[in-house]
Amino acid sequence: MHPVVQILRPHQYLKNLFIFLPLFFGLQFSRIDLLAQSAVAFIAFSLTASSIYILNDILDIEEDRQHPKKLGRPLASGRLAISKAAILAVILAACGSLIMGLLSISALAVLAVYFLVNLSYCIKLKHIAIVDVVVIAVGFVLRLAIGSTVTDVQLSIWIVVMTFLLALFLGLAKRRDDILIFLNTGNKMRPVVDGYNLKFLDAGIQIMAAVVIVAYIMYTVSPEVVHRTQTEHLYLTAFFVIFGILRYLQTIFVEENSGSPTQILLHDHFLQAVLGGWALSFAWLIYG
Repeated sequence: MHPVVQILRPHQYLKNLFIFLPLFFGLQFSRIDLLAQSAVAFIAFSLTASSIYILNDILDIEEDRQHPKKLGRPLASGRLAISKAAILAVILAACGSLIMGLLSISALAVLAVYFLVNLSYCIKLKHIAIVDVVVIAVGFVLRLAIGSTVTDVQLSIWIVVMTFLLALFLGLAKRRDDILIFLNTGNKMRPVVDGYNLKFLDAGIQIMAAVVIVAYIMYTVSPEVVHRTQTEHLYLTAFFVIFGILRYLQTIFVEENSGSPTQILLHDHFLQAVLGGWALSFAWLIYG
């Protein structure tokens, strides 16, 4: 992959699909005009997110050179100059902000919050245990807020809670991967490793997995959701959620591979089938 394309981390744009969730859960996914607005917001957000990834790579260049999976990144490998990467980051942030501002000033404000929070994360917050994974989870919630703002579709508190919990689950799993690398090689991929150990992370991951499943089931049977969707059978989709969580736990604890959720989703056919089954069954129940 060309170093300029690689440093943008286009595979991470999968996470930005959360921008479309307010439409999906708000029963407005058939609105072409709202889908178009969400798509433009997706592009603007992705450009801004790439600028953050570049900044993070600049700050983490020495750590990445010690990381078995990140040493091939453009900056760490020397295939791209830091000066060129910095200029690219500024251009991407400016373009993302301009596009989002033309779409919605309120959405631009949310994007600015995302940028500032992640800037703080890159500089300091990623070095504070627990705070680092909370910031990652907040980033997912802000994606929902962008989608809600540009379409004027109100966010359900259930969707916000489930997204936050799921992101915490994934964030803790990522930190477990850092701990495993430290235990196997003796290299600390980031200073925050000192604030974690396997026992703590394993407990946190298991708790978050259980809470995500319970929260989803409560969402599907809540009177508000049953009334809005006009179906009492949404709970059936919880089987896919349970399968998905169990598969990811298997990936974490059996295969010991949890460093990149997006890469796992891109290559794990079981998870892809479960996610597809959930989306199709959910859509059939609420749109059929």
